[in-house]
Amino acid sequence: MRVTLLHYAAPPVIGGVEAVMARQANYFLKAGHQVVILAGRGEAWDRRIPVHIIPLADSRHPQILAIKQILDQGIIPENLDVLVTEIEKALEPHLRETDVLIAHNVATQHKNLPLTIALQRLIQRGIPQRAILWHHDLAWTAARYQGELHPGWPWDLLRQAWPGTIQVVVSEARRLEWSQLSGLPLEAIYVIPAGIEQAEFLGLSNESKTIFDRFGLASAMPILLCPVRITRRKNLEQALHIMSALHEQLPASRLIITGPPGAHNPENLAYYQSLLALRTTLGLETAVHFLAEDYPDGVSDIVIADLYRLADALLLTSREEGFGIPLLEAGLSRLPIFCTEIPPLRAIAQDDAFYFQPETLPEVIAHAIQERLERDPLYRVRCRVRLNFSWEVVYQRQIAPLLEGLC
Repeated sequence: MRVTLLHYAAPPVIGGVEAVMARQANYFLKAGHQVVILAGRGEAWDRRIPVHIIPLADSRHPQILAIKQILDQGIIPENLDVLVTEIEKALEPHLRETDVLIAHNVATQHKNLPLTIALQRLIQRGIPQRAILWHHDLAWTAARYQGELHPGWPWDLLRQAWPGTIQVVVSEARRLEWSQLSGLPLEAIYVIPAGIEQAEFLGLSNESKTIFDRFGLASAMPILLCPVRITRRKNLEQALHIMSALHEQLPASRLIITGPPGAHNPENLAYYQSLLALRTTLGLETAVHFLAEDYPDGVSDIVIADLYRLADALLLTSREEGFGIPLLEAGLSRLPIFCTEIPPLRAIAQDDAFYFQPETLPEVIAHAIQERLERDPLYRVRCRVRLNFSWEVVYQRQIAPLLEGLC
């Protein structure tokens, strides 16, 4: 399918709508669609996604700014139709070749009314055959714009649901506003939010992105981090039993054990093999990740720092420690700490960690982890973001089905 996205500007112009349009374009491309961008300003950021510049589509084009100044006063300029016709002629060849047009904000914002009019005329003529009008902002419901809007044509175009188009808004609040403004029933308006690229936003290195994707961490909740080498004094069998109990209650939970077997005792390799066997016995092959399986020599400090940014809590089950560097790292990373009550660790975390003994029942520790995290509003928000607002989720759940329904 050939998908065309239209807006006043495209990247590298900085703006929320521009960023959303770029993300959508990338996901359309990844799904195998042909993608074209139409904009008044911008440049190609991917050679596979052509960006066609139509100067008069720019909200900041001198002629557009001049005509907007007159329109804002409630006056229809004499040269309005000339500009509209010019824009219409520039758009038409591109829109005739497209299967689906997605026009961002053009149908509800007054930043470039000649573009709005031109697009509406083309859609009335059936060019393109399918059009999605994607509304981020509504000029008519924004108090700051009321002095610039006036009853009648062309301003009324911004509060009408154009026939033959699909209406999309970015939030439930916008859906209610648009329904009240346009008269459309709520069920006739799609709500598709913006998203976030977790790995990119967190600044993950390429190696960490590989781990992120391989283990499906985008939707993991919670992610427990155990940044230790594999030696018997780390008591990692307890960590696996804790994870088993937690996983029963929270099937999306994950445990990441970062280190390889300790380098100075040959027995550590046998201990590592016993942990892998225990993982299988407990049915945790998809929930407990030993990075040593893919990185037998360990991962870099950069990856460790990335994992702290990804994680929701630190888990340390050591029977003994000389100091406790992971607690320092957890403190700077704002991670809640769950660890054994041994003097070096208590000296660092004092009364600000959840402590347990090597003999404490795994179910008790798992319950404490779940309870502590679910009381944390930051964790709850983070879970909602992972579950509902990653771009992958938004595309697969909402955007892809919308396109498929148009085929």
